[in-house]
Amino acid sequence: MWRHVTKISSLTRAEVHRIIDLALEMKQRPAEYLDVLRQQSLLMLFDKPSLRTRVSLEVGMTQLGGHALAYMLSDSPLGKKESYEDTGRVLSRMVDAVSMRVESRAQVRGVANASRIPVVNALDDFAHPMQILADLLTICEHKCGGDSSLMAGVSVAYIGDCRNNVTYDLMRAGALMGFEVRVAGPKELAIEPSVINECRVLGKVPCVVHQPLDAVDGVDIVYTDSWMSYGIQDSERERRLLMLRPFQVTAQVMLRAKLDASFMNCLPAMRGEEQTAEVLDGSQSIVFDQAENRLHVQKALLVTLLNRKLIAQRELIH
Repeated sequence: MWRHVTKISSLTRAEVHRIIDLALEMKQRPAEYLDVLRQQSLLMLFDKPSLRTRVSLEVGMTQLGGHALAYMLSDSPLGKKESYEDTGRVLSRMVDAVSMRVESRAQVRGVANASRIPVVNALDDFAHPMQILADLLTICEHKCGGDSSLMAGVSVAYIGDCRNNVTYDLMRAGALMGFEVRVAGPKELAIEPSVINECRVLGKVPCVVHQPLDAVDGVDIVYTDSWMSYGIQDSERERRLLMLRPFQVTAQVMLRAKLDASFMNCLPAMRGEEQTAEVLDGSQSIVFDQAENRLHVQKALLVTLLNRKLIAQRELIH
Protein backbone atom coordinates (compact mmCIF):
# COMPACT_ATOMS: atom_id res chain seq x y z
CA MET A 1 0.00 0.00 0.00
CA TRP A 2 1.39 3.40 -0.99
CA ARG A 3 1.73 6.20 1.55
CA HIS A 4 1.24 9.93 1.07
CA VAL A 5 2.92 12.53 3.27
CA THR A 6 0.83 15.69 2.98
CA LYS A 7 1.78 17.05 6.43
CA ILE A 8 4.02 15.92 9.26
CA SER A 9 1.06 14.28 11.00
CA SER A 10 0.63 11.96 8.02
CA LEU A 11 3.37 10.02 9.83
CA THR A 12 3.14 8.36 13.23
CA ARG A 13 5.50 9.17 16.08
CA ALA A 14 7.23 5.82 15.57
CA GLU A 15 7.66 6.47 11.86
CA VAL A 16 9.21 9.89 12.51
CA HIS A 17 11.67 8.32 14.94
CA ARG A 18 12.58 5.68 12.36
CA ILE A 19 13.09 8.28 9.61
CA ILE A 20 15.30 10.43 11.87
CA ASP A 21 17.34 7.41 12.96
CA LEU A 22 17.75 6.26 9.35
CA ALA A 23 18.79 9.76 8.29
CA LEU A 24 21.47 9.83 11.00
CA GLU A 25 22.76 6.45 9.81
CA MET A 26 22.70 7.42 6.12
CA LYS A 27 24.49 10.66 6.90
CA GLN A 28 27.28 8.79 8.67
CA ARG A 29 27.57 5.91 6.18
CA PRO A 30 26.29 7.13 2.79
CA ALA A 31 28.28 4.52 0.83
CA GLU A 32 26.03 1.77 2.20
CA TYR A 33 22.98 3.27 0.47
CA LEU A 34 24.24 4.05 -3.03
CA ASP A 35 21.75 1.86 -4.92
CA VAL A 36 18.79 1.39 -2.58
CA LEU A 37 16.50 3.26 -5.02
CA ARG A 38 18.10 1.95 -8.20
CA GLN A 39 16.04 2.64 -11.35
CA GLN A 40 13.33 4.46 -9.39
CA SER A 41 12.11 7.89 -10.49
CA LEU A 42 10.82 10.87 -8.55
CA LEU A 43 8.83 13.56 -10.35
CA MET A 44 9.14 16.97 -8.67
CA LEU A 45 6.28 19.36 -9.45
CA PHE A 46 7.16 23.03 -8.85
CA ASP A 47 4.64 25.84 -8.75
CA LYS A 48 6.94 28.00 -6.58
CA PRO A 49 10.64 28.90 -6.79
CA SER A 50 13.01 26.46 -5.16
CA LEU A 51 16.66 26.08 -4.24
CA ARG A 52 16.97 23.74 -1.23
CA THR A 53 14.03 21.55 -2.25
CA ARG A 54 15.09 20.94 -5.83
CA VAL A 55 18.80 20.53 -5.19
CA SER A 56 18.35 18.27 -2.15
CA LEU A 57 15.83 16.01 -3.90
CA GLU A 58 17.80 15.75 -7.16
CA VAL A 59 21.09 15.10 -5.41
CA GLY A 60 19.43 12.75 -2.94
CA MET A 61 17.84 10.57 -5.62
CA THR A 62 21.13 10.45 -7.52
CA GLN A 63 23.02 9.40 -4.38
CA LEU A 64 20.49 6.60 -3.84
CA GLY A 65 20.81 5.30 -7.40
CA GLY A 66 17.54 6.77 -8.66
CA HIS A 67 16.51 9.68 -10.86
CA ALA A 68 14.68 12.93 -10.18
CA LEU A 69 12.84 14.92 -12.84
CA ALA A 70 11.82 18.55 -12.24
CA TYR A 71 8.65 19.79 -13.93
CA MET A 72 7.76 23.47 -13.75
CA LEU A 73 4.02 23.99 -13.57
CA SER A 74 4.36 27.31 -15.38
CA ASP A 75 4.71 25.11 -18.49
CA SER A 76 1.32 23.49 -17.85
CA PRO A 77 -0.52 24.75 -14.76
CA LEU A 78 -1.88 22.07 -12.45
CA GLY A 79 -5.64 21.72 -12.66
CA LYS A 80 -6.06 23.87 -15.80
CA LYS A 81 -6.03 21.40 -18.70
CA GLU A 82 -7.04 18.39 -16.61
CA SER A 83 -8.19 17.72 -13.08
CA TYR A 84 -5.76 17.19 -10.22
CA GLU A 85 -7.07 13.64 -9.98
CA ASP A 86 -6.34 12.86 -13.63
CA THR A 87 -2.81 14.17 -13.20
CA GLY A 88 -2.37 11.79 -10.25
CA ARG A 89 -3.68 8.84 -12.25
CA VAL A 90 -1.36 9.52 -15.18
CA LEU A 91 1.75 10.03 -13.06
CA SER A 92 1.04 6.82 -11.15
CA ARG A 93 1.68 4.92 -14.40
CA MET A 94 5.00 6.64 -15.18
CA VAL A 95 7.03 7.36 -12.04
CA ASP A 96 7.54 5.86 -8.59
CA ALA A 97 6.80 8.93 -6.46
CA VAL A 98 5.80 12.59 -6.76
CA SER A 99 6.81 15.62 -4.70
CA MET A 100 4.79 18.82 -4.95
CA ARG A 101 5.87 22.39 -4.13
CA VAL A 102 2.66 24.23 -4.92
CA GLU A 103 0.31 27.03 -3.96
CA SER A 104 -2.48 25.25 -2.15
CA ARG A 105 -3.43 22.23 -0.07
CA ALA A 106 -6.21 21.49 -2.59
CA GLN A 107 -3.62 20.74 -5.27
CA VAL A 108 -1.74 18.28 -3.06
CA ARG A 109 -4.91 16.57 -1.87
CA GLY A 110 -6.33 16.34 -5.38
CA VAL A 111 -3.27 14.64 -6.84
CA ALA A 112 -2.79 12.40 -3.79
CA ASN A 113 -6.42 11.27 -3.70
CA ALA A 114 -6.13 9.59 -7.10
CA SER A 115 -2.47 8.52 -7.03
CA ARG A 116 -1.33 4.93 -6.62
CA ILE A 117 2.22 6.02 -5.77
CA PRO A 118 3.53 8.07 -2.82
CA VAL A 119 2.84 11.81 -3.03
CA VAL A 120 4.96 14.00 -0.75
CA ASN A 121 4.12 17.60 0.02
CA ALA A 122 7.27 19.66 -0.56
CA LEU A 123 5.37 22.83 0.49
CA ASP A 124 1.86 24.19 0.17
CA ASP A 125 -0.13 26.81 2.09
CA PHE A 126 -0.90 24.42 4.96
CA ALA A 127 2.14 22.25 5.65
CA HIS A 128 5.83 21.62 4.97
CA PRO A 129 6.65 18.11 6.22
CA MET A 130 10.01 17.81 4.46
CA GLN A 131 11.23 20.95 6.20
CA ILE A 132 9.96 19.83 9.58
CA LEU A 133 11.66 16.45 9.27
CA ALA A 134 14.92 18.30 8.57
CA ASP A 135 14.24 20.51 11.60
CA LEU A 136 13.70 17.46 13.80
CA LEU A 137 16.92 15.88 12.57
CA THR A 138 18.77 19.12 13.36
CA ILE A 139 17.23 19.34 16.83
CA CYS A 140 18.10 15.70 17.44
CA GLU A 141 21.75 16.34 16.55
CA HIS A 142 22.15 19.60 18.47
CA LYS A 143 19.92 19.08 21.50
CA CYS A 144 19.52 15.32 21.95
CA GLY A 145 23.00 13.97 21.28
CA GLY A 146 21.73 12.09 18.24
CA ASP A 147 19.10 10.19 20.26
CA SER A 148 15.69 10.90 18.76
CA SER A 149 13.91 9.44 21.80
CA LEU A 150 14.99 12.52 23.78
CA MET A 151 13.14 15.02 21.58
CA ALA A 152 10.15 15.11 23.91
CA GLY A 153 12.25 17.07 26.39
CA VAL A 154 12.97 19.93 23.98
CA SER A 155 11.22 23.33 23.91
CA VAL A 156 10.85 25.40 20.72
CA ALA A 157 9.63 28.98 20.31
CA TYR A 158 8.49 30.16 16.88
CA ILE A 159 8.42 33.96 16.46
CA GLY A 160 6.88 35.88 13.56
CA ASP A 161 4.28 35.01 10.93
CA CYS A 162 2.13 32.35 12.58
CA ARG A 163 -0.23 31.92 9.60
CA ASN A 164 2.43 29.92 7.88
CA ASN A 165 2.98 26.37 6.58
CA VAL A 166 6.17 25.91 8.63
CA THR A 167 4.49 27.16 11.81
CA TYR A 168 1.55 24.83 11.31
CA ASP A 169 3.68 21.73 10.78
CA LEU A 170 6.04 22.67 13.62
CA MET A 171 2.99 22.84 15.91
CA ARG A 172 1.79 19.47 14.63
CA ALA A 173 5.28 18.03 15.15
CA GLY A 174 5.35 19.18 18.77
CA ALA A 175 1.98 17.57 19.41
CA LEU A 176 2.98 14.38 17.59
CA MET A 177 6.43 13.98 19.16
CA GLY A 178 5.61 15.37 22.58
CA PHE A 179 7.87 18.43 22.72
CA GLU A 180 6.84 21.92 23.77
CA VAL A 181 6.04 24.49 21.07
CA ARG A 182 5.31 28.14 21.79
CA VAL A 183 4.35 30.58 19.06
CA ALA A 184 4.22 34.37 19.09
CA GLY A 185 3.05 36.63 16.32
CA PRO A 186 0.69 39.50 15.54
CA LYS A 187 -3.02 38.95 16.15
CA GLU A 188 -3.66 39.90 12.52
CA LEU A 189 -1.85 36.71 11.44
CA ALA A 190 -3.80 34.31 13.62
CA ILE A 191 -3.41 30.54 13.33
CA GLU A 192 -6.20 28.67 11.57
CA PRO A 193 -8.43 27.09 14.26
CA SER A 194 -8.32 23.72 12.50
CA VAL A 195 -4.58 23.47 13.19
CA ILE A 196 -5.07 24.08 16.91
CA ASN A 197 -7.82 21.47 16.91
CA GLU A 198 -5.60 18.97 15.12
CA CYS A 199 -2.84 19.51 17.69
CA ARG A 200 -5.36 18.91 20.45
CA VAL A 201 -6.36 15.59 18.87
CA LEU A 202 -2.68 14.66 18.49
CA GLY A 203 -2.22 15.23 22.19
CA LYS A 204 -0.52 18.57 22.85
CA VAL A 205 -1.80 22.10 22.26
CA PRO A 206 0.89 24.73 21.58
CA CYS A 207 1.20 27.82 23.75
CA VAL A 208 0.08 30.82 21.68
CA VAL A 209 1.10 34.29 22.90
CA HIS A 210 1.50 37.73 21.37
CA GLN A 211 4.71 38.86 23.06
CA PRO A 212 7.97 37.38 21.73
CA LEU A 213 9.74 37.46 25.10
CA ASP A 214 6.95 35.39 26.65
CA ALA A 215 7.48 32.74 23.99
CA VAL A 216 11.28 32.49 24.14
CA ASP A 217 11.69 32.51 27.92
CA GLY A 218 13.93 29.56 28.78
CA VAL A 219 13.52 27.64 25.49
CA ASP A 220 16.07 25.41 23.74
CA ILE A 221 15.32 26.61 20.20
CA VAL A 222 14.27 29.97 18.79
CA TYR A 223 12.82 29.60 15.28
CA THR A 224 11.66 32.12 12.71
CA ASP A 225 10.81 32.23 9.01
CA SER A 226 10.60 34.80 6.23
CA TRP A 227 8.14 37.65 6.63
CA MET A 228 7.63 37.67 2.86
CA SER A 229 7.05 34.03 1.97
CA TYR A 230 6.64 32.97 -1.65
CA GLY A 231 3.24 34.02 -2.93
CA ILE A 232 2.89 37.17 -0.80
CA GLN A 233 2.54 40.20 -3.05
CA ASP A 234 5.18 42.95 -2.99
CA SER A 235 2.38 45.44 -2.36
CA GLU A 236 1.98 43.83 1.07
CA ARG A 237 5.62 44.30 2.02
CA GLU A 238 5.47 47.64 3.86
CA ARG A 239 2.37 46.69 5.84
CA ARG A 240 3.75 43.29 6.82
CA LEU A 241 7.17 44.61 7.86
CA LEU A 242 5.52 47.21 10.08
CA MET A 243 3.23 44.58 11.62
CA LEU A 244 5.99 42.01 12.18
CA ARG A 245 8.83 44.30 13.30
CA PRO A 246 8.07 43.74 17.03
CA PHE A 247 8.67 40.01 16.40
CA GLN A 248 12.17 40.31 14.98
CA VAL A 249 14.63 37.90 16.58
CA THR A 250 17.44 40.00 18.03
CA ALA A 251 20.36 39.30 20.33
CA GLN A 252 18.21 40.64 23.19
CA VAL A 253 15.47 38.13 22.35
CA MET A 254 18.02 35.28 22.29
CA LEU A 255 19.20 36.29 25.77
CA ARG A 256 15.77 35.31 27.16
CA ALA A 257 16.19 31.75 25.88
CA LYS A 258 18.49 29.20 27.53
CA LEU A 259 22.17 30.07 27.62
CA ASP A 260 22.92 27.30 25.11
CA ALA A 261 19.82 27.93 22.97
CA SER A 262 20.10 27.55 19.20
CA PHE A 263 18.61 29.71 16.46
CA MET A 264 16.84 28.19 13.46
CA ASN A 265 15.44 29.59 10.20
CA CYS A 266 14.38 27.34 7.32
CA LEU A 267 15.85 29.83 4.82
CA PRO A 268 15.93 31.92 2.74
CA ALA A 269 16.58 34.56 5.39
CA MET A 270 16.68 38.34 5.20
CA ARG A 271 19.14 39.97 7.57
CA GLY A 272 17.48 42.94 9.22
CA GLU A 273 13.95 41.57 8.80
CA GLU A 274 12.82 38.41 10.62
CA GLN A 275 16.19 38.31 12.42
CA THR A 276 19.20 40.55 12.74
CA ALA A 277 22.47 39.74 11.01
CA GLU A 278 24.03 39.34 14.45
CA VAL A 279 21.67 36.44 15.22
CA LEU A 280 21.74 34.76 11.82
CA ASP A 281 25.53 34.84 11.59
CA GLY A 282 26.17 34.33 15.31
CA SER A 283 27.46 31.35 17.24
CA GLN A 284 23.97 30.17 18.24
CA SER A 285 22.79 29.91 14.65
CA ILE A 286 22.46 26.39 13.21
CA VAL A 287 20.62 27.41 10.04
CA PHE A 288 23.12 25.88 7.62
CA ASP A 289 23.15 22.53 9.43
CA GLN A 290 19.38 22.77 9.19
CA ALA A 291 19.54 23.44 5.45
CA GLU A 292 21.98 20.57 4.82
CA ASN A 293 19.72 18.19 6.69
CA ARG A 294 17.06 18.61 4.03
CA LEU A 295 19.25 16.33 1.90
CA HIS A 296 19.77 13.63 4.51
CA VAL A 297 16.28 13.40 5.93
CA GLN A 298 14.58 13.47 2.52
CA LYS A 299 16.76 10.58 1.44
CA ALA A 300 15.58 8.69 4.52
CA LEU A 301 11.96 9.59 3.80
CA LEU A 302 12.18 8.47 0.17
CA VAL A 303 13.80 5.17 1.16
CA THR A 304 11.06 4.65 3.75
CA LEU A 305 8.37 5.20 1.12
CA LEU A 306 9.98 3.37 -1.80
CA ASN A 307 12.11 0.51 -0.40
CA ARG A 308 9.87 -1.34 2.00
CA LYS A 309 12.07 -4.43 1.96
CA LEU A 310 15.00 -2.48 3.37
CA ILE A 311 12.81 -0.82 6.00
CA ALA A 312 11.34 -4.19 7.04
CA GLN A 313 14.85 -5.61 7.43
CA ARG A 314 15.88 -2.64 9.58
CA GLU A 315 12.86 -3.10 11.82
CA LEU A 316 13.77 -6.76 12.37
CA ILE A 317 17.32 -5.78 13.34
CA HIS A 318 16.30 -2.91 15.62
